Amino acid sequence: MNNLSRPVVALIFMGVAIVIITILTFALPEKMAEIVLDHNSEIFLYPFTIQNAMLVLFFVGLGELFVRWQDSLQEFAYLKKGYLPEDDRTVLQAHDLATYVARLKGDTKHRSGFLPKMIFRCILQFQATRSVEQANEIMNSMVDIFFHQIEMKYNILRYIAWVIPTFGFIGTIVGIAAALKAVDPANLDLLAITASLAVAFNTTLIALLLSAVLVFFIHIIQEMEERSLNESVNYCLANLINRLYVAD
Repeated sequence: MNNLSRPVVALIFMGVAIVIITILTFALPEKMAEIVLDHNSEIFLYPFTIQNAMLVLFFVGLGELFVRWQDSLQEFAYLKKGYLPEDDRTVLQAHDLATYVARLKGDTKHRSGFLPKMIFRCILQFQATRSVEQANEIMNSMVDIFFHQIEMKYNILRYIAWVIPTFGFIGTIVGIAAALKAVDPANLDLLAITASLAVAFNTTLIALLLSAVLVFFIHIIQEMEERSLNESVNYCLANLINRLYVAD
């Protein structure tokens, strides 16, 4: 699944969400189904409830996290490919570098690939200028670009983590409005009022729980991805930049 595009993964996880909602509809006890899914809702036409919408969004977020996790694993895999010499004695001159470019093969064209892309660009810069300083500068520039790319990749996840509680608050407002509408001093229906208030509080509860779980995994996966970039920089610095040598 790591070769699938992000929209395809999002659709797959959306389908998983629908399947899980269907299973929970029949598997959960009635009271629990009302809390988690707003089953037998008197406000919304089931299954088009606020809770189910939040669950679908939650699984779309999990799908995006899955893509980020797969890319992080791939970044760590690149570190084990041995693109560069790792002993304590080898130095690299411009005429030696073609061999190491060949080892990169097609890895520079993948969606991920901090390390192979950095090695490739640094080698090209050194071959063109014979300057270790400029090769180091191009590596630093690429690190800044990669960190910016990582931040941008998590924008949609941060939006999902924000919009889920927003849906919860919308459900709260709708539930309170329905409860107020049911208030009739001449014929007070406490059952209808409490049912509407239950929707109001349940949507907020589920929203906060889903958002908390999603934000937790966002931090874990983003830290993993940033650590893979840091280790790629250290590898490139230790095994390429520090080995480059310009003959007199």
